[in-house]
Amino acid sequence: MSVKKLFDLTGKVALVTGGSRGLGLQIAEALGEMGAKLALTARKPEELAQAKEHLQHLHFEVLTLPCDHSQAASIKPVIEKIVKHYGQIDVLVNNAGTTWGAPAEEHPLEAWEKVMNLNVTGLFLTTQFVGKLSMIPRRYGRIVNIASIAGLLGNDARIQKSLAYNTSKGAVVNLTRALAAEWGQYNITVNAIAPGFFPSKMTHWILGQIGDATIAQTPLARLGGEEDLKGLATLFASDASAHITGQIVAVDGGASII
Repeated sequence: MSVKKLFDLTGKVALVTGGSRGLGLQIAEALGEMGAKLALTARKPEELAQAKEHLQHLHFEVLTLPCDHSQAASIKPVIEKIVKHYGQIDVLVNNAGTTWGAPAEEHPLEAWEKVMNLNVTGLFLTTQFVGKLSMIPRRYGRIVNIASIAGLLGNDARIQKSLAYNTSKGAVVNLTRALAAEWGQYNITVNAIAPGFFPSKMTHWILGQIGDATIAQTPLARLGGEEDLKGLATLFASDASAHITGQIVAVDGGASII
């Protein structure tokens, strides 16, 4: 099979959670360009509408559905609607996430639960329903979890205190490995991308505080850009990665190696 064919997503259906903006929208653009039919979920209908208009302008087929993935009861109905509309889900990109900054000794329980409910429980339930309703019966799937280098490392507590976020992304890292081992029998691969700092709504505040220092400590001497996740996301979503599973790849300009 040609390399172009291995990366071709024509006829595949890709669900991107938190796909209305930021990293999720960037990944949706890449998968759409490779031929995938897109399904996007996010909390805010107005942002989904803007994303849909943008993607349709690029001539991609896209379905958008509001969903708060931190609310367990809201997830299954949305997955069912996507499967009913397209008939299947071949690719799942678990991108929806949130963060909270607070010293560990002062961290509010409700904030801890907010981060865990979305970043871990919501990701798990979304994956479970996609697996049960489409991937396992069809014996095919590509799952791409968006982790973080914060799940691979500690952090400099002098400038950033994000215990819940780091813990949640560490959970995503090991969920990726454990699920890859369990669902390999169904021809489902499970891999994770661990981004470093990318400009986004979620990172705007912290980059205002530590952006220059982060760049100075990064071997490639820059933050992540709009194109930097697209290649790896496409690899993990396509048959080019058919023999890759349980892997976590950092996309951070080398920040995590020093």
